[in-house]
Amino acid sequence: MYDLTGFQRDLLYVIAGQDEPHGLAIKEKLEDYYEKEIHHGRLYPNLDTLVDKALVEKGTLDRRTNSYTLTRRGQRELEARREWEAQYVGGLLSES
Repeated sequence: MYDLTGFQRDLLYVIAGQDEPHGLAIKEKLEDYYEKEIHHGRLYPNLDTLVDKALVEKGTLDRRTNSYTLTRRGQRELEARREWEAQYVGGLLSES
């Protein structure tokens, strides 16, 4: 997880939070979060990187639409990241 960009980590979180989302659904969620347009030229190469790193699996919904799911490794990496984050911000979140 240390070698991912923040954007790639955000992609993992969005994919984990949905049931086999397709690229445009992921794009919409990230645009809501970032409050700006996410270009296809940024989205799809980063999704491909996550697939290449075996963190995400790409499936096919139809001839033109791919779906994305976390692999077991991707799930483990997200869990490890959340545990690491909790060391530093866990107390802040429970105080809110």
